[in-house]
Amino acid sequence: MLRIITQRAEARTELRRICDRIHDDQVVHKEATVREVLQAVKRQGDRAVLHYTAEFDRLTLKPEDLRISGSELDAAYQQVSKELLDAIRLACRKIEAFHRQRMPKSWVQFEEDEVVLGKRYTPVDCAGLYVPGGQAAYPSTVLMNAVPAKVANVPRIVMVTPPSAEKTIHPAVLVAAQEAGVEEIYRVGGAQAIAALAFGTETIPKVDVITGPGNIYVTLAKKLVYGTVGIDSLAGPSEVLIIADKVANPVHVAADMLAQAEHDQMAAAILLTDDSVLARKVVDEVERQLIDHPRRLLTEKAIAHYGLVVVVESLADAAELSNEFAPEHLELEIADPWGLLEKIRHAGAIFLGCSTPEAVGDYLAGPNHTLPTSGSARYASALSVETFMKHSSLVQYSQTALQKVAGAIDVLATAEGLYSHAASIRYRVRGNLNPEA
Repeated sequence: MLRIITQRAEARTELRRICDRIHDDQVVHKEATVREVLQAVKRQGDRAVLHYTAEFDRLTLKPEDLRISGSELDAAYQQVSKELLDAIRLACRKIEAFHRQRMPKSWVQFEEDEVVLGKRYTPVDCAGLYVPGGQAAYPSTVLMNAVPAKVANVPRIVMVTPPSAEKTIHPAVLVAAQEAGVEEIYRVGGAQAIAALAFGTETIPKVDVITGPGNIYVTLAKKLVYGTVGIDSLAGPSEVLIIADKVANPVHVAADMLAQAEHDQMAAAILLTDDSVLARKVVDEVERQLIDHPRRLLTEKAIAHYGLVVVVESLADAAELSNEFAPEHLELEIADPWGLLEKIRHAGAIFLGCSTPEAVGDYLAGPNHTLPTSGSARYASALSVETFMKHSSLVQYSQTALQKVAGAIDVLATAEGLYSHAASIRYRVRGNLNPEA
């Protein structure tokens, strides 16, 4: 049953508890297991990947089974409906159009005395995409990771995803990958897949950056390989926070809360409202919609542990609580969402108005659905083309310009005790004389 809280102090305590829900005692034990997997794959390559796939996933594979064949890729198109193919292509177009707007541009500026400053953006050489799999299928996750990498002009894009018990990959996932321009796909998941991407094996190439969500083992593996490779973020369980007033439809609000809860038993669904009548109606509606829910057991657990309704005195109070929580998804189901937006400082994605459910963003609005979770929206942003790019500073000084700033550089370098830094300037402005002269 969803709890209704009316006291601000209790609400803040509950929101902190929900935000910290992944920091349990089991993480230490799981991290030790992940470290073992990473070291084994680093040393043994394919052999370790296949060993842990057999141990954790109960699947026996050979090295030649790892890469998805061309015939499997071709066959996938015959196994999806025209409606699904059309939907994938529509989503692909919309996601690409949005991310092209975010493509950073290299620039240079010319200053006095022939000084040139600038910034040059270039893509990484190879990107690794992790897509959750097994019995489930997430073509939307494929698109959200692959399309920005393609827009960023990454030369080589590699995808890993765990196979089903029958050693197959869902055809919708394979079709989505090809529509986004990815054809190098490997059937492997878990920490061993992250290790293979980070260190490279005989079959799977080493990449420069790894993106994509996964379970706690995948997340810990990404955390531990960061520095060897870049990563997008450490994705935790999904969450939605809804701010609603009297104009909101309780049926819609309840459906949006359940849309998050059905992801995972640790998913969080939170409603902040200044209308106590709406609060009670939403609680009743959640119970009603759960009755025949296909994922009832899992969804009920999420609602019971991480579902919450808070009645606040004002929408301004709701915005303040939301900023403290810094939700992955924030819905503003209120009469004036743009007015309240000015008070929102921290959120991964913001959905404005009663006709904009978070599911729109999950699939094809365009902005990325790989978002910061567990409060990290305070400092992190959604996956984007920048995730697959890096920038280099460009600096050029003429002799005249160097002469003008030589004294200041000399003083700073000397203050730091860096003799050769100062000498590298003095040689240039005084000629090849003793730099101490």
